[in-house]
Amino acid sequence: MNTASSAVANPGPGLGEVSSKPHLHAPPSPMVMLAFAGLLAGGILYTGYSLMADMSGVGGVNIAFLPYLLLGVALLIALGFEFVNGFHDTANAVATVIYTHSLPPHFAVIWSGFFNFLGVLTSTGAVAFGVISLLPVELILQVGSSSGFAMVFALLIAAIIWNLGTWWFGLPASSSHTLIGSIIGVGVANALMHGRDGTSGVDWTQATKVGYSLLVSPVVGFACAALLMLALRAFVKNRLLYEEPKGNTPPPLWIRALLVLTCTGVSFAHGSNDGQKGMGLIMLILVGTMPMAYALNRAMPASDVTQFVAVAHVTEESLHKLIVGQAPSIDTRRVLTDYVRTKTLNPDVIPALAGLVADIGQQVKASSGSLAHVPVVQASNVRNDMYLASESIRFLEKDANVKFDDDAKENLRAFKKDIDEATKFIPLWVKVAVAIALGLGTMVGWKRIVVTVGEKIGKTHLNYAQGASAEVVAMLTIGAADMYGLPVSTTHVLSSGVAGTMTASGSGLRWATVRNMAMAWVLTLPAAIVLSGFLYWLFTQLI
Repeated sequence: MNTASSAVANPGPGLGEVSSKPHLHAPPSPMVMLAFAGLLAGGILYTGYSLMADMSGVGGVNIAFLPYLLLGVALLIALGFEFVNGFHDTANAVATVIYTHSLPPHFAVIWSGFFNFLGVLTSTGAVAFGVISLLPVELILQVGSSSGFAMVFALLIAAIIWNLGTWWFGLPASSSHTLIGSIIGVGVANALMHGRDGTSGVDWTQATKVGYSLLVSPVVGFACAALLMLALRAFVKNRLLYEEPKGNTPPPLWIRALLVLTCTGVSFAHGSNDGQKGMGLIMLILVGTMPMAYALNRAMPASDVTQFVAVAHVTEESLHKLIVGQAPSIDTRRVLTDYVRTKTLNPDVIPALAGLVADIGQQVKASSGSLAHVPVVQASNVRNDMYLASESIRFLEKDANVKFDDDAKENLRAFKKDIDEATKFIPLWVKVAVAIALGLGTMVGWKRIVVTVGEKIGKTHLNYAQGASAEVVAMLTIGAADMYGLPVSTTHVLSSGVAGTMTASGSGLRWATVRNMAMAWVLTLPAAIVLSGFLYWLFTQLI
């Protein structure tokens, strides 16, 4: 028996040997710093110019100084969240290429940042407005009020605080998980402050859907990465794939190309999914501070608006067919607000929706057939009516107590599609600002999380097959979630994927790290709920 070799399982590099760990602490080159400063300055200038151009496009309405100040602070916080998200989450995407020496560390983070940027620019917006639908309806309808600003500030600041805390300890916690918890905390606090049951402040159907995606994605990451690793070992017999890198030597070209490709895919998918969360919140901020420019999609073609009026008319007629007897005289907006908040159907809901659809059609028709001609003083109210109608239709379609015929279903879906296009839009400059914030965040503070993923999850150095398996699964999982409008965690999917490959390889896991990651995962939701709820209460007292 060789006692010397059994006593030391992992002796590290000996005399004359070169450590396979990457050199992470080399300072960035002056060119990188110059590019960072240039992108930051360009983003600020482009954002400011776009805001001024949009305001001048609606007549340059004079408003008080306070809304401009609130807008600036809110945009700074929202983009700050995306910046933190960049270096917190995207570090997972580059850990594999860095620890397999497929790319030098600083080049890897720049590469990842660029594809994060592209991912944000090409995103659909489905995730952005899926997250927004979790917020209390009364706060969305009054987003320009003090409570609306308190909501935005509370949930963003809570998310930033928790993300920075977990980053400081090198824990791969989820920014998506944190933001969802912050939204729930605001909803619960708002309900309690108005004397209602705390559970009534959240759309639990949508929250459950989002929760399932966040819960299932780490399991998918672990299991699929482990299965892919086992498949590689069974069918690909190249020994180099399963050995740790020798010194700082890059892997063979085909392995290197695969790892770089998967890193690129994860970065792009992360941008297209995570970048949307900030976009949705920025749109709420813009609607609250500058409704004259951002409440309605004024770029919507006149031909679409003409069709919109016609669809509104046939939808109203379809709803009237479901009303038994004389339609009652009711406060349509109050009835529908209560229905969206409580999900409790009563005989007034269908007549209220029919009345609101008719009002929306008349308001748009009176604006010379163009949303751009809706009077600026009415824009916010028209948007609120459209949002309320859209949410009411969404819940009615799922309500088993409502029986629509095929024509009514088709008309309601067409009308909802039209009003969503009129209200759920994201200007190009918002995408660019978020893309720059996320991309620049990728270039800062990435080392802590990279070290955890690359060194502290498994007992052995990450090999090529493990890195590629984890990245392929993360890329496909996040991309699929983006297609279905579901927010998932890049952190959870990739770090659990690395753990899955280590388990499948028999390398073993560092249970201290796994326990810390699990603790962060378990605590993220309750901590974000409590923190954002407290901040919401505090800000409502101050603003």
